[in-house]
Amino acid sequence: MHTIILVEFVLYCLMLLAVGYYFSRRDMGHSDFLLGGRKLPGWALAFSERATGESAWLLLGYTGFVFMTGFSAVWVAVGIASGIAFSWLFLAKRFMKEAEKYKVMTLPGYLAKRFQSKAKIILWLCTILIISFMMFYFGAQIAGAGKTLFTVFGIDPIVGVLISISIVILLSYLGGFVAVVWTDMIQSLMMLLTLAGLPIMALFKIKAENLSIMDAVVSAGPTMNSWTGGVTGFALGLLLFNNFAWFFGFLGGQPQLSVRFMALKNKKEANTGTTVAILWTLLAYCGAMMIGITALTLYQGETFADVETILPHMVLDLFPEWIAGIMLAGILAAIISTADSQLLVITSSVSEDIIRNALGINLSEKKLVLASRLAILGAGFLGLMIALFSKSLVYLIVSWAWAGVGCTLSPAIILTFFWKKYSGAGVIATIISGFVATVVWISSPLEEIISSRFTTFFIALAFGIIFSLLFPEKQHAGKEGKEDVAVGSALNG
Repeated sequence: MHTIILVEFVLYCLMLLAVGYYFSRRDMGHSDFLLGGRKLPGWALAFSERATGESAWLLLGYTGFVFMTGFSAVWVAVGIASGIAFSWLFLAKRFMKEAEKYKVMTLPGYLAKRFQSKAKIILWLCTILIISFMMFYFGAQIAGAGKTLFTVFGIDPIVGVLISISIVILLSYLGGFVAVVWTDMIQSLMMLLTLAGLPIMALFKIKAENLSIMDAVVSAGPTMNSWTGGVTGFALGLLLFNNFAWFFGFLGGQPQLSVRFMALKNKKEANTGTTVAILWTLLAYCGAMMIGITALTLYQGETFADVETILPHMVLDLFPEWIAGIMLAGILAAIISTADSQLLVITSSVSEDIIRNALGINLSEKKLVLASRLAILGAGFLGLMIALFSKSLVYLIVSWAWAGVGCTLSPAIILTFFWKKYSGAGVIATIISGFVATVVWISSPLEEIISSRFTTFFIALAFGIIFSLLFPEKQHAGKEGKEDVAVGSALNG
């Protein structure tokens, strides 16, 4: 048992809970609980968005993926970094303006208000989609926490899962969006410390022991030193598509990320957030890639029961306990920062999109906040069950959820923003086709050939375009005068 590391973990968790308790004492309306009242600075939202977007997937899943596949794993990083840059450069300001114009707090709420004739159907479909896949995404984070605590302390994974989910639920329950953003900011910095500091120390050890990175990568497997995975022709195209396909999930369709854009308060804050987010991404993914490659060099010939524990193993081997504790807290930071945001997304779908808008139940602000908190408890329990009984790797579960939510809703957002002929029927077709395509694809051998992240996006995009042409919107979203009169009536009446 690493006593010093354990003490640092406990202190870190207590600090997070103290932040949540501090914000819970404030008098919060429903908008404050779900969106922070659009008063938060852009740099804090950017740190929060990045911490939320990466999670245990980056520190555990991606580093393990690099360890297994070698140099060709770089195309995952290229796809993700490109998607992040695109979303901040071309979508963030648009989300900010649209959220203010339509007075919405959620991504489903925005789509519903843009296409009022199909508003309630859109709300129900979006909610079913988000909860169905986001619960697995959430469960993957909690499973990652169990792996970390088992690796570091030898704690039974089930106990580790219970500890982690308790922290996540308490933090989300107490402080809502504001508490999540400020704790995310701290956690984002800790993640960056781990991702940047660990490969530097690994390189020093490699040099001190006169090891060769290239020799180690070559000896690890015949294709490990190839940037293309050792394939050519059609197989190369598939490899690039499958790895780069993470890009398509970043085009506005991840509600836990898009809500950060909607919370921006002005253009200046959006520009600041863009700079912070892109720099963070470049540093983090370069670091994660180097962690996987240097691990191949340091652990030549060794086998791991779970390659997704490579990072904590390296930290414990390369650093004194007191430094290792701080860096390993970065993993817990990644898990908490994503898990609490996912809980809030599920919560907003229940309290804002369904109870308030789809069902039209008129509750006071305090009762809506209470409904949100009860939804947090319910979703937390379901996530716990998934974490305890799922046997899949964090990387795979997140990949499937990314396709199901991000690659389904991204076409809906892109078409809404940039195609004037998109209609309510097109939105419905996009959501249904994306949902069905993901489930069918990942349940068949086709997933081993072409990733559902790629196929879901283009299937949903095609159905959205076809049904919009077949069933055009009667009152076009571009007709500002008619739209502004109608926009408040469909959901609020």
